Amino acid sequence: MNIIKYLLVFCIGFASMPVWAQKGLFETPKLAARKGFMLGVNTDFDFAAADMAKRFGNNYRIGPSIQYKTAKKWIFGAKFDFINGGKIKEDSLFAGIKDNYGTYISIDGQRIGINWYERGYMVGIEAGYILNTSKKVTDNGIMFLTGLGFMQHKILIQDKSESLLQLRGAYRKGYDRLSNGIYLEQYVGYLHLSSNGLINYHIGINAAFGFTQGRRDFLYDVQRPGNDTRTDILIGIRGGWYLPLFKRKSEELFFE
Repeated sequence: MNIIKYLLVFCIGFASMPVWAQKGLFETPKLAARKGFMLGVNTDFDFAAADMAKRFGNNYRIGPSIQYKTAKKWIFGAKFDFINGGKIKEDSLFAGIKDNYGTYISIDGQRIGINWYERGYMVGIEAGYILNTSKKVTDNGIMFLTGLGFMQHKILIQDKSESLLQLRGAYRKGYDRLSNGIYLEQYVGYLHLSSNGLINYHIGINAAFGFTQGRRDFLYDVQRPGNDTRTDILIGIRGGWYLPLFKRKSEELFFE
């Protein structure tokens, strides 16, 4: 009798397997596309091109972003990038205030050092789409973003002792090459949003095209106005880390 009982249970269980399979017992669960905000921290390593390369060397950017992702995998957001660089290519800069040894003389007759850097920022809005490539997480895939915003950059001049008369106060503006204008940006990269929310990142290729103009009335070193129009291009590798703020629902998991 016990054997018959076991066989009967086995037969019922075997007959029920298709039903269990339909419910996903033997299938890999798939996470439905989620929606919500994503807080990001991004960084770029950029190669300068066009007019940007005539003034500066390669640079890096870092800054925050906030994006909203829809359930249909569209992305809308805003970002802010700080521009940082250490190489200046303006050969004429400070040529008129150096001595014969290429150094600077302070008001008390001492030789001093001057430091200069590339500094700037980019602030704008962006929109894009995620082309899904994952069988388990529909949020993962190739992310395309297009951005539009405002770009500004200049030469940051540091005379910590404030002992060089030519660089005091408003005179410094005659050397800093302040420029700004609009920019367009294109990004394509891989986006990974884990199902448990712990590992969320993106990495890809980025290109920014700035249509800027010099904003100084007069440049002391070259004795001319500094209001020329420019095309400033940055091409590089962009990556970042996300903190997703998605609402989780029980119906997000489904089976294929």
